[in-house]
Order: sequence, then C-alpha cells, then structure tokens
Amino acid sequence: MAPLYVRGLLGSGGRKSIQPMAERLGLSGHDQLHHFISSRAWDDAPLWRVLAEQVDRQVGGAGAVLVVDDSGVPKKGALSVGVARQYCGELGKVANCQVLVSLTLARGEVPLPVGLRLFLPTAWTDDPGRCEAAGVPEAARTAQTKPEIALAEIDRVREAGLRFSCVLADAGFGSSPVFRHGLDERELTWAGGIACTQLVYPTTVKLRPARTPSAALGSGDAGDAALASHHLAQRHQGSTQRALRRHAGARGGRAAQCREHPPAGRGTLADR
Repeated sequence: MAPLYVRGLLGSGGRKSIQPMAERLGLSGHDQLHHFISSRAWDDAPLWRVLAEQVDRQVGGAGAVLVVDDSGVPKKGALSVGVARQYCGELGKVANCQVLVSLTLARGEVPLPVGLRLFLPTAWTDDPGRCEAAGVPEAARTAQTKPEIALAEIDRVREAGLRFSCVLADAGFGSSPVFRHGLDERELTWAGGIACTQLVYPTTVKLRPARTPSAALGSGDAGDAALASHHLAQRHQGSTQRALRRHAGARGGRAAQCREHPPAGRGTLADR
C-alpha cells in the first residue's frame, strides 16, 4: 500500500486527499488507503534509514553540506496534529499552521531531503487528551523545541551513515545557544545565521564587565562598544574571514562563522 500512496502523492491531479487519490489510482474504494494512513501499527524508521543511505550514495561525502531549516504549512481548523497559531514562513507572519523541521543534504546545485519532523507546540504537548484524540504516539508527546528536534535528526542521519562536511542553518536556529552548543559538542563544523540586530564584538576587543545590563562596553573608546552585526560587517568590509565574538556575559555564546571543512561527517570546535 505504501507504493500506491506515494504514487498518489507524486502523480498528477488536483487534491491529494484520500478519496481523489484512490480514484486516480484506479482503486475500487479508499478504505485501504485510509487504513494505511490512520494506522499506528507501522514504523517508518527503516524507511528513513534507507532514504539516508540512498541520499548519501548520491551526494554524500566531503564537500556536502547538511542544511537545517523549518517551514510552515498554512492550515485551517484545530484538529490536524501540531496546528496552532505560530510563525509561518510561507506567509511571512503568525498564522494558523503546522511547522516542520527539515534536513537536506546538498552538494553543488543538488539538494536531497533526508529528514522531516513535525514540531508540536505547547498547546499540544500540554494537552494529553488532544494528543490522544489525534493519535499522536506517546513517544512524540514530549515537548521539544525546533533546535532540539534538529539535533535529534542530525544524530539520526549520522547514525545512518550520512556524510557531510558542514551544517548550515538560518538565524532561526543560529540564534539558539542550545543548537550551537549541541553542534560543538558533536564536533561538527557549522555556520549559522544571526539577526541583523544581534549585538556582536570584534575578537580584538578586550571586554570588561558592563556597568549596566544595557551598556556592555569593551576597554577603550566608544568604538569598542557592541554593534549590530550588519554595522560591524560594514566596518570590516573586505575582511570576510574576521571572526565575531559576543560579549562573554551575553546570552547565547557567539556569532557563527564557517571554518575549513574537516573530514566528512566530522568537524572541529567552533572558534570561540
């Protein structure tokens, strides 16, 4: 039944709900497809492992990058698993949607998906009855942030043998200390985006404790003060290899910078 369902999803036609798909596939009814989708009896872990192995054969190895991202799927109603009022990248605003964390292995211009996990907001994880009614497996009802989900997925694909040289992520993940420190603990080379308003310091600045929480200055004149990242980039145009470091007392560590690629699937600790 799984091959039929995949054919229905990838085939031509309009709606991808069960009944129209069954009709396009020439099935006498839609009961079998409905049972396949609604059943909790099957484990998808072996399929994800095979996918990782196949993708690694295609694009894995030194020079491949693992791209971590999240995407929102607009959704009406309140019954679909994970649906809630949250930021939806597709719409560019807070809206009723589902959010998924994705992993993509890419080399050159060839990206191939290797992971996709649904994020459950607290509106779901704090409501066991709602999860039970929607058929959410008990193991999936524990609250996890998107960075935590991403780290768990990275562990899964590495265990499956996926080879890559660097992890890339946008500011949504790059601003998370949990995510950055998790990559460091796994000794992975990585580069993460930072918001243009993020306060950063040149590595040459000798920092001293701030007199007030909002006045964290380095030793020297006002030129040593914290700058928004885009202002610091303008100050050092042409020096793309300059590392940036956040104030040691500031929340979250330091700004991200990609380093030379280590052996495939491994890395060195991020510059501190």
